[in-house]
Amino acid sequence: MYMMYVRDDEDTFKILIATDIHLGYLEKDAIRGSDSYNTFDEILKHAQTNQVDFILLGGDLFHENKPTRRCLHTCITMLRKYCMGDSPIAFNILSDQTVNFNTTQFPWVNYQDQNLNISIPVFSIHGNHDDPTGAEGLCALDLLHASGLVNHFGHSQSVERIEISPVLLQKGSTKLALYGLGSIPDERLYRMFVNNQVTMLRPKEDQDQWFNLFTIHQNRSKHGPTNYIPEQFLDEFLDLVVWGHEHECLISPSRNEQQLFYVTQPGSSVATSLSPGEAAKKHVGLLRVKGRKMNLQKIPLNTVRQFLIDDIVLADYQDLFSPETPNVTKKIENFCHAKVDEMLQEAERERLGCTVTPEKPLIRLRVDYSGGFETFNTSRFSQKFVDRVANPKDIIHFLRSREQKADNKDEVHVDYSKLVKTSAVEGLRVEDMVKKYFEAAEQKVQLSLLTEHGMGKAIQEFVDKDEKDAIEELITYQLEKTQRHLQSRAVLTEQEIDTEVKKLKDSKKNTAEEEDEIKEAINRAKAHRSQRGDDPVDMDFSDDLQNVALDSDEGPSYAPPTRGRGRGSRGRGSRGRGRAFQAPSETSSRPGARSFVEDEVSIEDSDDDFPLMTSTRKPQKTPSSFSKPSQSQSQSQSSRGVAFEDSDDEVYTSSR
Repeated sequence: MYMMYVRDDEDTFKILIATDIHLGYLEKDAIRGSDSYNTFDEILKHAQTNQVDFILLGGDLFHENKPTRRCLHTCITMLRKYCMGDSPIAFNILSDQTVNFNTTQFPWVNYQDQNLNISIPVFSIHGNHDDPTGAEGLCALDLLHASGLVNHFGHSQSVERIEISPVLLQKGSTKLALYGLGSIPDERLYRMFVNNQVTMLRPKEDQDQWFNLFTIHQNRSKHGPTNYIPEQFLDEFLDLVVWGHEHECLISPSRNEQQLFYVTQPGSSVATSLSPGEAAKKHVGLLRVKGRKMNLQKIPLNTVRQFLIDDIVLADYQDLFSPETPNVTKKIENFCHAKVDEMLQEAERERLGCTVTPEKPLIRLRVDYSGGFETFNTSRFSQKFVDRVANPKDIIHFLRSREQKADNKDEVHVDYSKLVKTSAVEGLRVEDMVKKYFEAAEQKVQLSLLTEHGMGKAIQEFVDKDEKDAIEELITYQLEKTQRHLQSRAVLTEQEIDTEVKKLKDSKKNTAEEEDEIKEAINRAKAHRSQRGDDPVDMDFSDDLQNVALDSDEGPSYAPPTRGRGRGSRGRGSRGRGRAFQAPSETSSRPGARSFVEDEVSIEDSDDDFPLMTSTRKPQKTPSSFSKPSQSQSQSQSSRGVAFEDSDDEVYTSSR
């Protein structure tokens, strides 16, 4: 490992990287209502100050699927303030933009629109909070794309096969392939990776000269057997992966020793839960790319509200109190009061000299009261800090550790770490809670018609999106379908009915049919809500659109302008005459692949051709969608420098 620095010149891309901004989070809160807006303003200001080539957002720009008028107005205002101007764009886009931006009537990058003056383009994928819904499969980012403020890419419309076509950019001699994949339910995407249904297209020519940057918005940490995306699923030709959705700031790139790429996890810019992962210092990244070398500089965010969290176990303070101590509850309350005072003093010391940091911090004290202790009145406790903290209602969180019963036949080699488990459920999703309930429930209360996944999705729709009829419609729809199935089988006895129902339920688990049924039930609920006049119809067919062809005769067709207004030095590209992408006959992307067929797909540009290809790899290699390049084309470790820079101006590099 040696020191290096990537200089800013005509061959260097400068990219500001951020994820999970969650505009509009708690916007009605009197204290925290403006936190997300203030931090987004700071992020855009960093982009303008550092004169970046473009901003890359990794999903969840908005906290709500349907942002409020205040949220949209504030976002549009800030984007116009910082991202529009006469500054020239110094890079060209070479790929077929009708493929990159295939969900809009304006399928070209916004800085090439002759009606707009864009100084800092914004490229963004959608997250799980602002994901596409409705019959048209639209999301809030599509509104910003249509208005020319954001370039929304990485939207996959098919539930059968995903082909990720890169946005090909060039600045001087540096070539950048920008890949993106918006949020997809983790279980479904996991299954598609395993079934070789995810393909990442690559430029056919000069593959070793492209820097490959991939943006994804999925679970990175394992929440269940298939409720995450392992890094090993991603292709090894990638250089850097920007991972959204995870809120803990781990922005310093970590190297995947198996796939030999780097992963950066910028985390969220606002704390949306009072969990330990949110307590880390928030940053955005300034990425510099020159040739095949990169440099990542951490930029701390100073407008983020401070968040301090601490844990205490009452049983560890036997010298101060025990369950038998007189007035023990009052003593515990006084002890917690002193702890909170210490945390507030620590926050005040950290805030000294930084005037833009909000005055009132977030404080969380998790109290383990197992061992016979009693809880005290948290509402009365919170009143003492109502003028000093931003979250007075939930400062204290009581939890209790419990022993898990286990059949330990080997009494000598016992893993005691598995015997004690905390009962706190912070950060646990509704769907996960439903699944855990049925896993622990007795046989007599198990679901007969519905799957646990389906019930979890329906409850999540009820909780997160206020779909009051989601659960009822799912049950009704499944009951009708089961009745039709039993009638077609002509079963008579009760035992035969039970057997057929169980077979039907088991056959749908973790399949596309199960997902389709859930979507249909939710769409019914939305339709009923519309008939009652509660809300406009917003039926969700976004995941059911399969291989939609966006031909010129299906809607208005607009030719992209060749240059921006009055900016001769602005980079220009073209939609080109690219032929429609053809799915490979069979791609070997994951374990079990057996075909070794190569298909070529070309992207035509007005000046040069950049054909794309998919290739396969030998089955004994690590799962990936493409074969490892030959020795002459390989991204050798000696020629591939990767550098990182932190807030202390230390720059590190390693070679692959």
